[in-house]
Amino acid sequence: FATSTLHRRELPPSLASNRNSNRLILVEKYRPQTLGDLISHEDILNTIQKFISEDRLPHLLLYGPPGTGKTSTILACAKQLYKQREFGSMVLELNASDDRGIDIVRGPILNFASTRTIFKKGFKLVILDEADAMTQDAQNALRRVIEKFTENTRFCLICNYLSKIIPALQSRCTRFRFGPLTPELMVPRLKHVIEKENVDVSDDGMKALVTLSNGDMRRSLNILQSTYMAFVKVTEETVYTCTGQPLKSDIANILDWMLNLDFTSAYHNILELKTLKGLALQDILTEIHLFVHRVDFPTSVRIQLLIKMADVEHRLAAGTNEKIQLGSLVAAFQVTRDLIAAEA
Repeated sequence: FATSTLHRRELPPSLASNRNSNRLILVEKYRPQTLGDLISHEDILNTIQKFISEDRLPHLLLYGPPGTGKTSTILACAKQLYKQREFGSMVLELNASDDRGIDIVRGPILNFASTRTIFKKGFKLVILDEADAMTQDAQNALRRVIEKFTENTRFCLICNYLSKIIPALQSRCTRFRFGPLTPELMVPRLKHVIEKENVDVSDDGMKALVTLSNGDMRRSLNILQSTYMAFVKVTEETVYTCTGQPLKSDIANILDWMLNLDFTSAYHNILELKTLKGLALQDILTEIHLFVHRVDFPTSVRIQLLIKMADVEHRLAAGTNEKIQLGSLVAAFQVTRDLIAAEA
């Protein structure tokens, strides 16, 4: 027992920290720690930086799609405003999806906001993540708390959908919209993570990561991690396989079958491919929609086809049979082909 204790003591601390860091998922391991680490929305960051430097930080409302840096921004602000030892007493971070009722406003939030800091200057900070999940009653109670304790507390609400926040709360906050990240901003950060993690990623693999993430940095890192853990090399094919998305070559084949083969052959070929690769018709429809805009159809024909595709998507969302809707999709393209032939 004494020997094992001795060995534990002699372990270098760096080794233990490396082990812990390796267990972290990439999203947390590479989360920006300061405002300078953030890669996008420079105008928003400059404005917030100016508020902090002039000690005039207002109540904030950060909204936009997931994975665009809203939570990272306010946490970086909090770390800049408060030292490590006072962080716990000056910052209250709550996720509204855990407890979204009126009790959370009347309990922890009210208690935290109403107590003053005797020996510390400045204001406290309340961070309410996923505030759009809060009930109407909770939001109405919160507006009074914000108004009453503005002297010593600042509130930051974070949400995906601005329309779900009541107007009374919106008017009390300075609003900032975090839009989806552009590929130009995402690629350098992805390359930085790939270099640090020593991952083998091809050019088409990088393009696939950016395309499938749709401007969501968190999603791109999660796809990267799951792909390189499942496969040796991150390529377009492995990324699409790992996420279950249909490959571009498969979509090109499906489109070719629908436009050039007879109905029965096209239907059975697509059904076989769907079964073999486990593809969902919804994903196929989404990808084909992009191809339809690229193919040189006459305008009137394209309009008719898009309307029929929209009908198929609506019926799929209502939970209808995929095989019947696949028949409807193939039929729509067959009609389109006949219209093009008639116009020619």
